Amino acid sequence: MFSYLFGILLLLLFVCCSGEYKDLGKQYKSWTVAGGSKENIKYADLQQIDTQNVKDLEVAWIYHSEGADSLKFSPMETNPIIVDNILYGVSPKMKLFALEAGTGKEIWVFDPRDSLKTGKWVRNSENMNRGVTYWSSSEDKRIIYTVGPYVYSIDAVSGALIKTFGDQGGIDLRKGLGRDEKKSNMTPTSPVMVYKDLFIVSGQVDEETPGHIRAFDVRTGEQLWIFHTIPHPGEFGFDTWKDSTAYNTKGSANAWSGFSLDEKRGLVFAGIGNPTNDFYGGKRLGDGLFGNCILALDAETGKRKWHFQTVHHDVWDMDPSSAPILVTLNKEGKKIDALVQTTKTGLVFILDRETGTPIYPIEERAVPTFGAVEGEVLSPTQPFPVKPAPFARQGMTEKDLNSLVSPSSYEDIKKRYASYNSHGIYTPPSINGTVIFPGYDGGGEWGGPSFDPETGILYVNSNEMTWVLNLVKLEKTTNTKKTNLEAGAILYKKHCMSCHGPERLGAGDYPTLIGVDKKYSLIKFNELLATGRRMMPPFNHLSLAEKNAIASLVLEMDKKQAEIYAGKPETLEISSGEENESPDYSFTGYNKFLTQEGYPAVNPPWGTLNAIDLNTGEYVWKIPFGEFEELKKKGIPTTGRENYGGSVITSGGLLFIAANSDGKFRAINKSNGKILFETDLPAPGVATPATYEVNGKQFVVIACGGSKWGGKKGDAYVAFALPDKK
Repeated sequence: MFSYLFGILLLLLFVCCSGEYKDLGKQYKSWTVAGGSKENIKYADLQQIDTQNVKDLEVAWIYHSEGADSLKFSPMETNPIIVDNILYGVSPKMKLFALEAGTGKEIWVFDPRDSLKTGKWVRNSENMNRGVTYWSSSEDKRIIYTVGPYVYSIDAVSGALIKTFGDQGGIDLRKGLGRDEKKSNMTPTSPVMVYKDLFIVSGQVDEETPGHIRAFDVRTGEQLWIFHTIPHPGEFGFDTWKDSTAYNTKGSANAWSGFSLDEKRGLVFAGIGNPTNDFYGGKRLGDGLFGNCILALDAETGKRKWHFQTVHHDVWDMDPSSAPILVTLNKEGKKIDALVQTTKTGLVFILDRETGTPIYPIEERAVPTFGAVEGEVLSPTQPFPVKPAPFARQGMTEKDLNSLVSPSSYEDIKKRYASYNSHGIYTPPSINGTVIFPGYDGGGEWGGPSFDPETGILYVNSNEMTWVLNLVKLEKTTNTKKTNLEAGAILYKKHCMSCHGPERLGAGDYPTLIGVDKKYSLIKFNELLATGRRMMPPFNHLSLAEKNAIASLVLEMDKKQAEIYAGKPETLEISSGEENESPDYSFTGYNKFLTQEGYPAVNPPWGTLNAIDLNTGEYVWKIPFGEFEELKKKGIPTTGRENYGGSVITSGGLLFIAANSDGKFRAINKSNGKILFETDLPAPGVATPATYEVNGKQFVVIACGGSKWGGKKGDAYVAFALPDKK
C-alpha cells in the first residue's frame, strides 16, 4: 500500500513539474521581443543545438542589409526579432527590413528617406538602433521602430507606413516633453516597450532635454501619459534637487537603455541615466532623483510604484547601463520574483520586483570626497550590495599597473599614474586627472546580462578599462562681447570638448574634427549641429549665432572668413551666467589610460564573462573574455578585451555571444565556461544574438556591423545552424 501511494505521489510530482517546465518552455520558445522576452532575460528553451553538436555549426545564410560591402557603415547594435518565421532588423543606415527567417531572403525594406516625400520627417541616417517592437491585434500587425527623434509605425506584412498613426505615419518625440520643442531632442536607441495597446519610450537626449518616460497609443500615436524623471513642483523627488528650477532647466535622467515589463503585474521597469553635466554637479546639487535610479512604474498610468538610486549625485557617468531584467529566484527554499540591475561599476543590485526591497543586503558606505573641485558637493556615502561580490575590480593601485609591457612603457605609466587621483570607483573628478576604473564603459554594458530560469544563474560580460578624467574650469563671460573666433573657442570648450577633446583630435567613438573644413560648408556644418549624428545629439538649444561661432573655429576660418560666412557682426555677445555664481567645468574628453603599446594601463583581465548563482549570490565560474592574437603568440595567456552587446542562453546547455573587439562569435558551455565553438565574423558583432526555430530547425543570428574600435565595419546579418542531415 505504501509503495502504491508513493508511486502515485511521484507521478503527481512528475506531472506538476513537467507542467511547470512545459509552461516555462512555451514562454521562451520564440524570440518575438528584443531580449527574447519582456523580462529581457535573453533565454530560449531551444535544444537542437547543444553542447555535443555545437562544434558542427555552419553559416546558414548571410544578409547584406545595405547591399554592398564597399559602403562606409555605422556600427549595428540591433537584436533582431522573429515573428511568424519573419525576421525584422535594422541596417546601418537605419532601414527597417523583413526577411524569411529560414533563408535570409529579403521580403521588404522600409527606407526612412521615403518619408521625406511627405515633407514631414527629417532622416538621421547615422543613428543607433538596438531593436524594434512588434504589436498585433487581429489582422492589424505593426512594427514600431525609431529613427532619430521619430517613431514610425510600419505594416509588418507589407512594410508600408501606416498613415493613420501620428502625422502621416510617425510622431515627433521632441513634442510633448513640456519644453521648447525647437530646442529639445529625444533619440531612442533601445526599442519601445509594448503593454496592451500602448507603447512606452524614452531615449538619448541632449544636455538640456529631460529624459521623461512617456506612453503613446499604439494605433493613433496619441500621448497617453508622461512620468517626469526630473520631478516637477509637488511631485515626489522634487526636493532632492537644490535648484527649484531644475524641472524646467536641467537635462537627461533618461531611460536610454530601454525597459523590461512584468505583464501580469502591469509594471514597467527602467534604469535611469544621470543628470547633466555628467562630470560636474555644482550646478545641480543634491541627490537629483530620478537620476541613476532603478524605477518601477504602473504601465497603465505611468504612476511611480518605487525607486532605488544606485549612485547618489553621480559625477562619474556611472548610470545604469542596461535595462533591468526580471527573474524568479529560489532563495533559502522561497521563490521570489525579483529584478536584477547590473552596472558600469561592476555591482549587481537584486531587488524585490513588487516593492524594490533588496533581496541581499545593500550597505551605504563612506566614499572619498576630498579633492573635489570648487562648487562641488559630493554624497558622503554610496550604496554597495553585500552579495553578489562585484564582477569587476573596484579600483586601481600602483601594484595593478600593466606589467606585461616593456620596462620603458611600465615606467611611463607608473609616472603618469603617480600624478593622478586614484582612490576607488568614487574618487572625485579633478583638474589634474582622476583614474576612472573599471571605466566609463566598464563593468556591465548596454547589452545587459542574460539569465537561465532553469538554474537561477546570471551571465554578464564585463569590461575593465582604465580611463582618465580631467576637468577644465570654464571662463566666465558675463554679457561679454567676443569675436566669432573667440566666442567659438569658448563655446567649443563648453559643448564640444568633452567628446572631441581640447585639440579637436577625437577619441574612441568620437571622430577627429581636424580637416572637417574640407568636408563641410558652413551650411552643412550647421545642419549637422541641428540634426546630430550617432552619439552626437542635436544642439538646437544654441542660437544660429552661437552655431556660426563654433563653425568659425572648427572649420578653421580666419577672421575675415568668420565675419563673411557667419553673416554676423564681428563680435558676438555671450554669457555663461552671473559673476557671483559657482564656477562651471567641462572635461577634456574620453581619454583612455594606455601603455605605449596601446594596451590598458592596468594588468589583465580587460574583459571577463561571469556566471553568478542568484539563488546563493555566489560565483559559478569566471573567465577572461576575448584575446589579442599578438599576445597569444608571445605565450601570454588570454587577457580579455573590451566587449559590447549581450549573450543568449539556451536550454541546450549553451551561451552564445559575439560582442568582443576580437571579432569572433562563440558558443560556450553555460555550466563551466568552456568555449565549444569559435569562428571569425565578417566584422565584429557588437550586438546581442537572437535564436529561434523555423520548421524545427534552430538558428542563431548576429548583426555584424563593426565596432567603436575602428577596423572592419559591415552590414551583414549572419545566421548559423547545424548542417542538414543527408
